[in-house]
Amino acid sequence: MMHQFFFNFTLAFRAIRNNMLRSVLTILIIGLGITALVGILTAIEVLKASIYSNFSSMGANSFKVTSDIIKKKKKKGGLRISVTDGKDITYAEAKSFKERFDFPSTVSLSVNCTGIATVHYGSEKTNPNVRVTGVDESYLAISDTKPVVGGNFTALDMQSGTYVCILGNGIAKKLFKNNWAKAVNEIVSVGDIKYRVIGVAESKGGSMVMNADNMVLIPIATARTVYGSDNSFVINVKSPNVQLKDLASEEAEGLFRVVRKLPLGTENNFSINQNDSIAVTLLDVIKYVRWAAVLIGIITLLGSVIGLMNIMLVSVGERTREIGVSKALGARSSTIKQQFLTESIMISIMGGIIGVIFGMLVGNIFALIFKTGFIVPWAWIALGVSLCAVVGIISGIYPAIKASKLDPIVALRYE
Repeated sequence: MMHQFFFNFTLAFRAIRNNMLRSVLTILIIGLGITALVGILTAIEVLKASIYSNFSSMGANSFKVTSDIIKKKKKKGGLRISVTDGKDITYAEAKSFKERFDFPSTVSLSVNCTGIATVHYGSEKTNPNVRVTGVDESYLAISDTKPVVGGNFTALDMQSGTYVCILGNGIAKKLFKNNWAKAVNEIVSVGDIKYRVIGVAESKGGSMVMNADNMVLIPIATARTVYGSDNSFVINVKSPNVQLKDLASEEAEGLFRVVRKLPLGTENNFSINQNDSIAVTLLDVIKYVRWAAVLIGIITLLGSVIGLMNIMLVSVGERTREIGVSKALGARSSTIKQQFLTESIMISIMGGIIGVIFGMLVGNIFALIFKTGFIVPWAWIALGVSLCAVVGIISGIYPAIKASKLDPIVALRYE
């Protein structure tokens, strides 16, 4: 069996080599189709990885307990979302929740102090649109905010309410220009209050909702002193992974109802806000793009089937005399059939391998753009090679059968 395989492989390779131009063109046609298929699918996997990474940094595996009451209703024309003000979350409630929440996760408290602050340093100042947020020591970890220079708040900052702050990257560059990396220990004014800078956050960019670089973080105790305790607090919870997030949110909802002493059967006067709804929507859109890419790739491969079959039929015509000699020397019809089928499959798989390599490289150009790791989509590679094998079999069956049924006498007389 193995001897027969190597024999057919040798003959097929010799035939491909003898018809180099035709074989190379066919391989390139098939390779182009697979390059398009694997390239698009690899790019989609890169985009998925980028979305997961970006939304993880924005809290894809976290949620918030807020005073806003969000209701979703499905109506004709789409989903309707209504937001109403619920009962403010007091510091005592937020603190009680943090102390009592024993689910394996990280809990942070924050409060939005103002969104119209102006920050001064020397003669430089920002526009009056800076968001000031009071946070605790766990906030940076939950929001995936990493200080480029400096560090996080200390336990002493939290307990004593010292006047220190962490600047958003955009504000630091606005106030300190090219020397923004030396902003640590400098004194800035947020409104009329002076703060010592202990850190500058890395750039996170902006979105349609907010600009994450246009903010100032201060200790929550300081925020209560400067801005009072009337603002509603926000409870931020980050689960170890996305799989545990739903369970954590259910636990959080139950506990906060207990904290607020809500009777059974009454509606919540707060909301659990998930942070990954946009990510889910984008991934749903990408799912349709992926299947569209598969459909386009299959249509391209159908064209390759037709092209390869035509080439194999031409090959049968050109090698009619060779087939006659083989049959006259005792070659069986099944052997002739196997030879042509092996040749067709080899051409197709060679094109597939070339297409997979180039498709993977083309798709990973997006990995460089979005700064994700190199993606090797093994499932789609396996699909591409399998499709090529199927293309080779389908394209080679009819020409192989036609070659095997040639009459040796007629074939020997063929010129």
